[in-house]
Amino acid sequence: MATAQPRIPPRGALGRLLLSLAVFSFACEGCKKVTLNIPSKLEADKIVGRVNLKECLRSADLIQSSDPDFRVLDDGSVYTASTVVMSDEKRSFTIWLSDTKTQTQKEIKVLLEHQKKVLRKRDAKEAVLRRSKRRWAPIPCSMQENSLGPFPLFLQQVQSDAAQNYTIFYSISGRGVDQEPLNLFFIEKDTGNLYCTRPVDREEYDIFDLIAYASTADGYSADLPLPLPIRVEDENDNHPIFTEAVYNFEVPESSRVGTTVGVVCATDRDEPDTMHTRLKYSILEQSPRSPGIFAVHPSTGVITITSHYLDRETVEKYSLIMKVQDMDGQFFGLMSTSTCMITVKDSNDNAPTFKQNTYEASVEENAYNVEILRIPVEDKDLINTANWRANFTILKGNENGHFKISTDKETNEGVLYVVKPLNYEESHQVILEIGVNNEAPFTRDVALRMATMNRALVTVHVRDQDEGPECSPAAQYVRIKENSAVGSKVNGYKAYDPETNSGSRLRYKKLHDPKGWITVDEISGSIMTSKILDREAMTPGNDVYNITVLAIDQDGRSCTGTLAVNIEDMNDNPPEILQSYVTVCKPKMKYTDISAVDPDEPIHGAPFYFSLANTSPETNRMWTLTRVNDTAARLSYQKNAEFQEYSVPITVKDREGQSTTKTVRVNLCDCTHPSQCLAARRSAEVILGKWAILAILLGIALLFSVLLTLVCGVVGAKKKKGFPEDLAQQNLIISNTEAPGDDKVCSGNGFMTQTVNSSGQGFCGTMGSGVKNGGQETIEMVKGGHQTLDSCRGTGHHHTLDSCRGGPVEVDNCRYTYSEWHNFTQPRLGEKLHLCNQNEDHVPSQDYVLTYNYEGRGSPAGSVGCCSEKQEEDGLDFLNNLGAKFTTLAETCTKG
Repeated sequence: MATAQPRIPPRGALGRLLLSLAVFSFACEGCKKVTLNIPSKLEADKIVGRVNLKECLRSADLIQSSDPDFRVLDDGSVYTASTVVMSDEKRSFTIWLSDTKTQTQKEIKVLLEHQKKVLRKRDAKEAVLRRSKRRWAPIPCSMQENSLGPFPLFLQQVQSDAAQNYTIFYSISGRGVDQEPLNLFFIEKDTGNLYCTRPVDREEYDIFDLIAYASTADGYSADLPLPLPIRVEDENDNHPIFTEAVYNFEVPESSRVGTTVGVVCATDRDEPDTMHTRLKYSILEQSPRSPGIFAVHPSTGVITITSHYLDRETVEKYSLIMKVQDMDGQFFGLMSTSTCMITVKDSNDNAPTFKQNTYEASVEENAYNVEILRIPVEDKDLINTANWRANFTILKGNENGHFKISTDKETNEGVLYVVKPLNYEESHQVILEIGVNNEAPFTRDVALRMATMNRALVTVHVRDQDEGPECSPAAQYVRIKENSAVGSKVNGYKAYDPETNSGSRLRYKKLHDPKGWITVDEISGSIMTSKILDREAMTPGNDVYNITVLAIDQDGRSCTGTLAVNIEDMNDNPPEILQSYVTVCKPKMKYTDISAVDPDEPIHGAPFYFSLANTSPETNRMWTLTRVNDTAARLSYQKNAEFQEYSVPITVKDREGQSTTKTVRVNLCDCTHPSQCLAARRSAEVILGKWAILAILLGIALLFSVLLTLVCGVVGAKKKKGFPEDLAQQNLIISNTEAPGDDKVCSGNGFMTQTVNSSGQGFCGTMGSGVKNGGQETIEMVKGGHQTLDSCRGTGHHHTLDSCRGGPVEVDNCRYTYSEWHNFTQPRLGEKLHLCNQNEDHVPSQDYVLTYNYEGRGSPAGSVGCCSEKQEEDGLDFLNNLGAKFTTLAETCTKG
């Protein structure tokens, strides 16, 4: 008995079903309850029975059992998932059916009972039911395609051995029963006879896999489901069809016999590997009909060339009617046709040919870049292709490059040009041999037939033309010695007339002479020096002096030539020492190198000989010269040489004795690099320019005007002399300012003095604009003038000699002399210095010379110097320029 393996749903289906149950639970409906009788023990993967799922929910796509010991297949078969042992009690489970598209769910209750009784006995005498060997394997079944009936058509009878002991009912399922096409097959429930209801097309359904079931009246499956395949036998009811209605192929005309042109292909829907699909190809008709050039393989459909007569120039396109027939080409086989268009592609199988063998042309001498002849050719190949376009070549007669031939792309003619002037006096005519071939190479057969390319002869006649003189060669050379005497004469430029092949009737003229050294004789063309030639005066690197000469005939025609004068060098220049000033860092540098050059030719130049000139014994003892190479010497000094600048005369000679002496200034410097001494030397050797001199003169004039003003002031001072007693106290300003503080100064009597506004008037007249932050302040005291000073404001701008008394200050109108100012302030300044140089215990203190860093504006600490008061002033750099009388004060403040 055949055993069918149950279909186990995949794990993913279980998950999807459980999710569906959660979603569709609200639509769940119950179906008919099913009772199945089973033995007390069932092994795993045994069929329990069959449930009609379609009757409950035909569109169900998810099926799941609530009992994991049982599995339900798509056809409703219930199998055991594991060994099941039944007790005396009944057992039940639920089958859930779900349709995910319509969100519908139904359930079937299944009740399992013990099989305790036999429904119907065949033999009442048998006390115990015994199974015999079953026959549950019907013979293979088939049916003819497109059968004519009668219908329903009996196919076979299905029987189960269980029918010997039970009343068995048969049923089937599968495609053709409950699947498309529906109701094609049915089985008699009681007899098991299987019938077909209508004809079947094998090309649509080649086999039907039915499943037969044998069950008792109460639904118990007496046997496993039986696979029942029904095969549909093929009938030759389909014509073979070409894959294309029209095939298009191309083939070169130079193709050999056996070359594949293309492949045609047909298909047949009948059963493969049968006579119904065994196809045969053939050519029904060829146009043009003759000669027959193509053949087709009967089985593969490959079209090949069978003749050597494939020529595009004769026939450019062929049309073939192709036939395909099944049943291996038998006359009763089905057939169809198709058209095959074959285009013959051009090959270079025709060589270009000249229309005639000889051609003639003429051209005037001296003409160039002119067209003189067009040469047509014939070619049967496809026009405007590489097989048709011609390539012309001048094979002979153009050794001097006078001619050029090219192809006219439109007409395919050869165009002959003269590209270099011809000379009638040299040759009256030129014979050219012209060859022609194609851009594309010839096919093998044509190349074998043509041993040489097609050729033609062209005779070019040269017409005479009256032409002017000819300067040939264009450049001619002469030699003249350097320093030759003025009037020295040598041969010059020579031109000739090609008509007479003589230059006797030509005249010459100089067109260009860079330095005017040469004159040209008009009749002979010879040259004569008008100045002494100097080779070294020419452009460096150019040893030839070029002169442009014009040759003119009697008709005014002319030509131009170049006369290259090679000036022979003479040893007329001694070598020159390059260095004039050198710096030697002692002791790091032990020597310095002296080099020389000679503008003459190398034959009159190096090697050079260096020596110290006639100098004092002291110089010879201090300096020595040694040879380094042909153009340089090494100047060394003695160890006891002092740091200073020396003048060392050095003589240098070339190989022929030309010499010169030059004094080299040598700075023996205490340095590590010569640039240090050079920078110091440049700062010491400042040369005043014209604008600096003008500025000095203007300064002197200004000084004289100031002195004149002072003299006038002294004369006016004799009328009234007086000096405020507290003037010195008002102008004694503490100078050890450490940081910017309040704009106040401390007077000598201990009172705080205030500053004057930047726009206010100064003491004794107009106060010069003060310069803050280290600038210079000019103090000018003028007698007289009623000045009002600002009150002590703590914030100010420029510090002045303000008394800070709050009232007007009356002064004289004339200036005080310097001697009067000196006599009045000197004793008071000395006393102040003595007091500032002592600490609180009147012991001399030295910290006033210390430098203090800037603590920032508004610092409450102020100054920590001994001479500091409560507030200090900044911008006191003008004290550095008070004159020579304050030298003692400056020296005292800087002692440490």
